[in-house]
Amino acid sequence: MNAQFQKEFQQKWKKYFPGAELPVAYFYTDEVSAKDAKDSRDEEHCIIAAFDRVRRGHTFVYAKDSPGCKGWARHTGFSQQAGPNFEYFLSYGLPGVVEGERYKKTPDLAKAHTANHPGFEAPGKYMVIKRWDKLAPAEEPFGVIFFATPDVLSGLFALANYDRSDPHGVIAPMGSGCSSIVLNVWEEAQSEAPRCVLGMFDVSARPQVRRGHLTFAMPFRRLEQMAANMDESFLITGSWKKVRGRIKHAAA
Repeated sequence: MNAQFQKEFQQKWKKYFPGAELPVAYFYTDEVSAKDAKDSRDEEHCIIAAFDRVRRGHTFVYAKDSPGCKGWARHTGFSQQAGPNFEYFLSYGLPGVVEGERYKKTPDLAKAHTANHPGFEAPGKYMVIKRWDKLAPAEEPFGVIFFATPDVLSGLFALANYDRSDPHGVIAPMGSGCSSIVLNVWEEAQSEAPRCVLGMFDVSARPQVRRGHLTFAMPFRRLEQMAANMDESFLITGSWKKVRGRIKHAAA
């Protein structure tokens, strides 16, 4: 990533969102440094738990053979299969076979939902996730994720709609926590006018996320566009100054 842009964004973020934590970013690669591999820690349970370490400055490296949820493997492009009886897992289950999460009323609805998001093939052997300030110049982010409180979200939401004529610069599609930060971002990256994704409403993933935080994710190129607008947007108004003060106070 361009070191100048990395630095400038951090300065703008500190100015307009004082005390709010920096986003995390992820990229795909065929090679991982020994330092990053050593810093990473495999999670046997929900992979969303790994993001807490990333938010504190550590690296998380994921590969096709890494342990963890099969859903994460699919939503990150390392598997193209939904898994056996997935439509029952997502709905009311199969007695003695799989317990249902009951996020869809029927298996048919669950099957149709999955078909609407066919997935993709990971463009690298590894997926590397780092906090913004830990990214090296040679590392080009594909997606960016903010873990944010309501006041921070209000600023990101308004900024995501600042340069659009329609009111849909942000979407909140139903899906797993990991689909909202990777799969949906991948889908939006294929668009000429990518939208941001508000997520982490997944009840199963919520226990792995800090209370009061949701995610706001986007393709990296969308962040570049939004960052270019920061100094001329509502962020320089008195209205935002009041919200900015609350953000700073909450972080103190």
